[in-house]
Amino acid sequence: MGTLASLLPIILMFVIFYFLLIRPQQKRQKQVRQMQSDLQKGDKVVTIGGFHAEIHAIDENTVVLQPGDGPRLTYDRSAIREVRNDNEQ
Repeated sequence: MGTLASLLPIILMFVIFYFLLIRPQQKRQKQVRQMQSDLQKGDKVVTIGGFHAEIHAIDENTVVLQPGDGPRLTYDRSAIREVRNDNEQ
């Protein structure tokens, strides 16, 4: 009983650590993976570097982005940070 009482604060600390830090991070990663797998041609996106463009073509691991009438640039699918709606500025 004494060893359980001495281990209880450590176990409680790990449980709190899991629910406050690890689990929310896993949820965010899952949402990002889902967003990146749902990308479609014509979506307006922002890359992790802040590049705003429209998806011109899409492949299994890469996307070709074109900002307006500018040049086409190829990025990894994992470089897409967010998909923008048309009404966002």
